[in-house]
Amino acid sequence: MIIVDDCIVSDDIAECRFGCSLECCKGMCCVEGDAGAPLDADEIPLLQSLLPKIEPYMTPEGIEAVHSHGVAAADPDGQPTTTLVNNRECAFVVQHNGVALCAIESAFRNGDIDFRKPVSCHLYPIRVDDYGEFRAVNYHRWNVCQPSLTNPDTIKTPLYVYLKEPLVRKFGQAWYDELVKQIENTKR
Repeated sequence: MIIVDDCIVSDDIAECRFGCSLECCKGMCCVEGDAGAPLDADEIPLLQSLLPKIEPYMTPEGIEAVHSHGVAAADPDGQPTTTLVNNRECAFVVQHNGVALCAIESAFRNGDIDFRKPVSCHLYPIRVDDYGEFRAVNYHRWNVCQPSLTNPDTIKTPLYVYLKEPLVRKFGQAWYDELVKQIENTKR
């Protein structure tokens, strides 16, 4: 394990080779599971304020879900997550040619909003669990990602390099630099 500030980082973050391939997995991490995407507390009011600009990218079912239940729900542990449609897929999911995409990210990519998507989605398959005195940063192994792990075109990059941008977004550049330093020191 690697310790950076208040984070205990799994060795998997340094050792796993990963690259998301929507062609392989079809974006199923946005559809399958027992809850929506984890949300940071500050993301809930942000999503609420951006909703009018995100709605044009959403499905009618997703719009109905967030109008009926709000942009956030609670997972079985009481943590905030995105609202689900039919207790299955994230309310912000849109299907395009059989691939689940994010309406929030579509609005971002088109320049309609300056928020890319929830940081937990940006970090996936890294999950961060807050235990008060420390945070655990782990690689979430899930069969949904298996197609990417067996595709030789997507498994060339270490996970911490592949997810540099969201790691910096979540923890800051200094934290990321320290993570890289510690990983490189262990390789020597």
